[in-house]
Amino acid sequence: MTDRRSFYDARAPLRERENQRHYHRLLKRHFSFLLPPGLSVLELGCGLGDLLAAVRPARGVGVDFSPAIINLARQRHPQLEFVTADAQEFSSDERFDCILLSDLVNDLPDVQALLTRLHRFAHPRTRLILNFFNNLWRPVLAAAEAVGAKAPTAPQNWLSTEDMKNLLHLSGWEVIRTDPRILWPVRSPLLEPVFNRWLAPLLRPVCLTIFLVARPRPQAPPAEHYRCTVVVPARNEAGNIEAAIQRIPELGLGTEIIFVEGHSADNTWDEVHRLAAKYPERRIKILKQQSKGKGGAVREGFAAATGDLLFILDADLTMPPEQLPKFYEVARSGTAEFVNGVRLVYPMEDRAMRFFNMVANKFFGIAFTWLLGQSIKDTLCGTKVLFRKDYEAISRNRAYFGDFDPFGDFDLLFGAAKLNLRIVDLPIRYQARRYGDTNIQRWRHGWLLLRMTAFAARRLKFIP
Repeated sequence: MTDRRSFYDARAPLRERENQRHYHRLLKRHFSFLLPPGLSVLELGCGLGDLLAAVRPARGVGVDFSPAIINLARQRHPQLEFVTADAQEFSSDERFDCILLSDLVNDLPDVQALLTRLHRFAHPRTRLILNFFNNLWRPVLAAAEAVGAKAPTAPQNWLSTEDMKNLLHLSGWEVIRTDPRILWPVRSPLLEPVFNRWLAPLLRPVCLTIFLVARPRPQAPPAEHYRCTVVVPARNEAGNIEAAIQRIPELGLGTEIIFVEGHSADNTWDEVHRLAAKYPERRIKILKQQSKGKGGAVREGFAAATGDLLFILDADLTMPPEQLPKFYEVARSGTAEFVNGVRLVYPMEDRAMRFFNMVANKFFGIAFTWLLGQSIKDTLCGTKVLFRKDYEAISRNRAYFGDFDPFGDFDLLFGAAKLNLRIVDLPIRYQARRYGDTNIQRWRHGWLLLRMTAFAARRLKFIP
């Protein structure tokens, strides 16, 4: 270890020039994309602190074992705190919102030991974001180092993505997102944008660096329980309202039901009022929708919610309300931070879903798995569950994707992925509608969803 420290100390005077290379600019840009500003951030192997400064932390602590480099970092970024310590020996009682390891795991004598040690700096909602070199680039990087196009390094570990996922698993971390990036690490005004923005998302296996986002793996289920709000968008669903009230179970510390009536042509509005009076023991709120579409109804319902945990339940009851306790337990236990219902696992009742709808749902599931870097099998199931504090963060960040989702499903999934929430698919038994007709216009809405997917690809994958 002393030899490695001496090696990097000797190179300290050259680090400022080396950090101007385009590769480091690309790293700063992508870490800033993955990490919202205003968090408490710990970076191990921080070098000159440029990356830590780039993510704009409310509190930033950088750790590096080279005293010479730490002295330079303090001069460059006096607003941040820097500590001289080996990453595997650094000690602090502080717990951070995010821990960064940039190009560090390739340089560690024991990767698993460090990953295990990181838990002492993490709380249950901490995100660990790291990147490491792709094995395929080993000969290219060796050649670049030989001609001076890349900074020299001490002997390196060469880890595959599966190696890193396994080490994270062994160390008590759960991978949320995998995001290979950078095909062209050299500044080239014409080639670099084409390769890194447009081709890298399509040629993931051959990208130079692999980003992983992980969280501490949930331990034994906590004893904590939550107040719940079930939002039920209801348009032309008069015949389903009483069954919804009767069948929605009491969850956690109590369940609030919010019906958002959406300009119905039948007597849904009157029926909701009649049944709220009939069942005074249920905590029922009634809203007349001011916006359009299910997405607008969900947002209005969530804005009026008082529960800690927010549920969406379609008023057609094709997702049986009796299955809501499963969603509650997955969220309560910490297994997921965003629970996504999936209709495409268990057999469906006859006429529950048309053939072309099934094809479209499978297509969007594949597209979203690629888009979000997490497995998503069914994007349009009406039942989704998330914590109110996470929804509020999604709402604050909504301008990043725009506000044109008529259903609300894409809006929530895009927002959850951008915040690096752990999304978990929960299979349900999908049933045929018992009353009324679907509000989905298959072809018009399908075209709109395709446009939204293309737009999201520009915001999540083909980023400048």
